[in-house]
Amino acid sequence: MDQHLQGDIARGVRQALAEDIGSGDITAMLIPENAIAEATIVSREDAVICGQAWVEAVFAELDSGVYLHWLVDEGADIQRNEVVCKLAGNARTLLTGERTALNFLQTLSGTATASRYYASLVAGTDIKILDTRKTLPGLRLAQKYAVQTGGCHNHRFGLYDAFLIKENHIAACGGIGNAVAAAREIAPLKPVEIEVENLDEYRQALDAGADIVMLDNFSEEELKEAIRLKTGSVKLEVSGNLDAESIAGVALPGIDYLSSGSLTKHCRAVDYSMRFVL
Repeated sequence: MDQHLQGDIARGVRQALAEDIGSGDITAMLIPENAIAEATIVSREDAVICGQAWVEAVFAELDSGVYLHWLVDEGADIQRNEVVCKLAGNARTLLTGERTALNFLQTLSGTATASRYYASLVAGTDIKILDTRKTLPGLRLAQKYAVQTGGCHNHRFGLYDAFLIKENHIAACGGIGNAVAAAREIAPLKPVEIEVENLDEYRQALDAGADIVMLDNFSEEELKEAIRLKTGSVKLEVSGNLDAESIAGVALPGIDYLSSGSLTKHCRAVDYSMRFVL
């Protein structure tokens, strides 16, 4: 895990704890201040576990004396009612950190679980399934990490690391050729991707020398023609309301990437619970 992500974990955990605890956990004050407890985290459904570092960071931020022992590896397939983690420490601390820790674990496991399923749909092909920028606010790096954990791949991380030239950019620049030329001037080493909506725009993107062409809502017949016209090292990405049901129809030989916002924006949280061991 790189330092950038580690820093993002720390910032995200502090913010999440602050919004939950506020001026203090008054319910935890029902417990004697020095009481010690043991607890377990249990998955209530089959899933891919993801987010262990966030759980660890939550309890480390509250009390460095809390002990955690994971019984499964990050990214492992887990089963319903499986104990995935054991904890021990100050009872108040365990109670105060419970919801925040599980919120991270459930969200990132949901993203990883969806990604594992989507990756299975193109297993045995050279196609990579990419995420998008349609992530939960404040969880961009976390969800991108979960996508990778599940076996899919990352598109650009933000507006700074690659060009993605869409309809409004093209109109404002006066055409696809002008937009690509301007991108090469601004940042010659950054990838240049053009989103096109028909075969005429596609041909213009090829002529302009785009690195990647995103084929938005192309029919199967249009995709086959785009593949036939493909030249040089250009990569083809298919996008446009892709979900698990529609991927099979567009996963054609010659397509390099399929991108879907469903990996991050439609993921369903995995159900976990934490229980004190009595």
